[in-house]
Amino acid sequence: MKSLKILGVGALVLVVVAGAVWWGLPASEKPKWVTAKVDQGSIVQRVAANGTLNPVELVNVGTQISGTVLRLHADFNQPVKAGQLLAELDPAILQAQIRQSEANLSSARAVANNAELALKRNENLKARGFVSDGALDSLRKDVETARAQVLQIEAQLSRDKTNLGYSMVRSPIDGIVVNRGIDVGQTVAASFQTPTLFQIARDLRRMQIDTSVSEADVGAIKAGQPVRFTVDAFREQEFSAQVRMVRLNPTTQQNVVTYNVVIDVDNKDGVLLPGMTAQVSIITNRKERVLRVPSAALRFRPPDASDGAPAVTPSPPEKGRRPSGQPKIHMVGSGGSLVPKEIKIGITDGRFTEVLEGLAEGDEVVTRAVAATNNSQTSGFRFRMF
Repeated sequence: MKSLKILGVGALVLVVVAGAVWWGLPASEKPKWVTAKVDQGSIVQRVAANGTLNPVELVNVGTQISGTVLRLHADFNQPVKAGQLLAELDPAILQAQIRQSEANLSSARAVANNAELALKRNENLKARGFVSDGALDSLRKDVETARAQVLQIEAQLSRDKTNLGYSMVRSPIDGIVVNRGIDVGQTVAASFQTPTLFQIARDLRRMQIDTSVSEADVGAIKAGQPVRFTVDAFREQEFSAQVRMVRLNPTTQQNVVTYNVVIDVDNKDGVLLPGMTAQVSIITNRKERVLRVPSAALRFRPPDASDGAPAVTPSPPEKGRRPSGQPKIHMVGSGGSLVPKEIKIGITDGRFTEVLEGLAEGDEVVTRAVAATNNSQTSGFRFRMF
């Protein structure tokens, strides 16, 4: 019985030792390469930017005179016609100025008439030798001065009547009222600058997006390029547009130079509103059925040979060609080794890159490596009970 127990314990020890030895043996594996095939397809190069939707033509309607708002004849979102009355300012002071100018004009005309009559009487006396030439010249001067005074007051009266007309604020264009900045009873002061009373958009069926594009991307943008954009109000819908111009006036903020790219938008459905934020994608280049390689293959860098990876087998240089700084991809050679190869590339959309030279359709290129498993790095044995 005792011998059986000894035999059982010995067998158990042997099993444990065998398991420990098996578990502690190095299980180094070669890294596995993930590859992708070179194919033909389309590549669309884009420039992304953010912008704001604005009316193509937005007119700020102001007033040239100061006064108190007496009546309002237009409100938000109201269509208006050119010449339509929008608001009235209190005309009481202006009407009083007109009456004063009219009284001054009557007085000036009376003075001018008296001066002319005096001149005529003295011209008759001069013919009879009773008035000197000097006195006659002084009377002629009085007549000219009186006539000038009449003209001056007539101009003042005309200006007063014009100001009275300015108290009636009218729309300069056909459009829709986007903003109203006044209320009845409010006093507007036009002494230093013209206050904005209304903002009128000519046609909201045609709008524009004002975007800011960095100087690194603006060189690829040209008038007429197609644009796709989305707005937060309709996240599932993508709208189409077109680049109108790149404005030459740069904007610099924190040493970053940007340019305003103006994009024309057809808003015939009227769903887009002024002030909406647009996420813009400007299509700067498009190529169909070109040879392309995943961009991940160009970013791939082989692991060091010291990590257990197969050595990279250098490709033999082409005859008469010096080594260059062309982009490289890697292909799997014999025995699982990597073979680097230089290629010539074209445009890229971030996911795929155009291949101009160096590869053919169907070639397999390495995009990444699967990390190798190496249990030999574990110090000591791992005991495992079976």
